[in-house]
Amino acid sequence: MSVTPPYSEIVRINQIGAGLQRRLEPDADARKRIARALDLQGLEDFVAELDLAPTPSSSAWTLKGRVTAHAVQTCGLTLEPLPAEVDRRFSIQLVESAPQEADEIEVTQDEDDVDPIEDGKIDLGQYAVEQLALSLDPFPRKPGAAFVQPEEPAEISPFAALKALKPRDEQG
Repeated sequence: MSVTPPYSEIVRINQIGAGLQRRLEPDADARKRIARALDLQGLEDFVAELDLAPTPSSSAWTLKGRVTAHAVQTCGLTLEPLPAEVDRRFSIQLVESAPQEADEIEVTQDEDDVDPIEDGKIDLGQYAVEQLALSLDPFPRKPGAAFVQPEEPAEISPFAALKALKPRDEQG
């Protein structure tokens, strides 16, 4: 089962050439899908400026960019709208994944630093949404909002509970 990303802008490796620059500005419907996927109250503005180029002396590509957005999160304590401004620069190394022939998978430290390219396609929209998600506060809280621990109820003894069930007109 595959999950459809909220925003997608696919580029094939053979379209990159010496380099590729894109400015992504999702329309209102796409911003609503992104807001729903990221649990935002709203996403008024979202722009991703991306530069994708081959890395010299290797078979990898470098995706550099900047993501800016005006989002509205929900305060985790008061549940009120909380505006969030995003301005994030990023750089990601991408490498074309080799077909798996062996049953065992070898993991090296270098593999942690790169993202694999599958089927010769790079989804620039998905990377833009990912960088937006990484820029948002995972626990948004309005300034001055504080959690107050509710008072613990006094422990009721079983005899007090039975006494509460006894009719009032019976004395003794």
